[in-house]
Amino acid sequence: MNAVVQTTLADSVALSGVGVHSGKMARLSIAPADADSGIVFHRSDSNQSVRACRSAVRGSDLATVLRDSSGPAVSTVEHLLACFSGLGIDNARVEIDGPEVPILDGSADEFVAALDEVGVIETGTPRRYLRVLKPVRVETETAFGELSPYDVGFRLEVEIDFDHAAIGRQRYAATLSPDVFRKDLARARTFGFFCDVERLWQAGFALGASLDNTICLGDDGVMNTTGLRYADEFVRHKALDAVGDLALGGLPMMARYRSYRGGHKLNFAVVDALLSDRSAYEIVEARLPARRSVRGTADVAAVAVPAYAPEL
Repeated sequence: MNAVVQTTLADSVALSGVGVHSGKMARLSIAPADADSGIVFHRSDSNQSVRACRSAVRGSDLATVLRDSSGPAVSTVEHLLACFSGLGIDNARVEIDGPEVPILDGSADEFVAALDEVGVIETGTPRRYLRVLKPVRVETETAFGELSPYDVGFRLEVEIDFDHAAIGRQRYAATLSPDVFRKDLARARTFGFFCDVERLWQAGFALGASLDNTICLGDDGVMNTTGLRYADEFVRHKALDAVGDLALGGLPMMARYRSYRGGHKLNFAVVDALLSDRSAYEIVEARLPARRSVRGTADVAAVAVPAYAPEL
């Protein structure tokens, strides 16, 4: 994950589908963007944009919602943000004509396939990293999330514990790379419990959820006839969500993230706590190697660990 230069897409790609909570159809296109642009969502139906960063977060209960001070919201951005982060894509413009990023099959797999199809290109601009210098921890009565120093990339250690026979206690740990993201996390789908469906509908959530995009758990186990994609798909999806939520730090992280019984709200609370403590992190810039031009798949992000210049 430690590329020394920023990347963007080599070309544009388009997808469409229903929003899992709104139930509304949306079309989106993902296009190249200039270095230092970051990830920007543009609502084409209102001609307003919002950058994916800490200050834009307006909700993190059942999904991550972005909105600036005046524009419309864009919700359920976490799976797409996880793809950008997991594949090492720094800059992109996401144009969408509705309020919610399509859920597709409930995982990040179709996003990955689309991004891999067009590939990425390196820019001539050094990549900057958010390097964690000391532990930052957020706790609740039943859960915790913690970022701590880890100078060889970004490591995830995610644990969940559900009182359901099909889930129980599961743990996933890995140092992230594009190959690890594709193989271990991208295909893990969102999940929910059948007993919660009526309550969610009444609250205006899960209006687009179905067995085609959500693992549904009943009293007797998984209700999807296709079964699970991984034996521990539940914790892998929580890890996928964490990658997307932590991308709201605005830069790729050099850190280890540990969580127990976490979710969107806890993940973002840890990002917020980190960025609220200026002594807990520094921004470092990778030193450029001899100039070269590379065009290919997102695997160009997986290169040797760079040296770092002094803090910006």
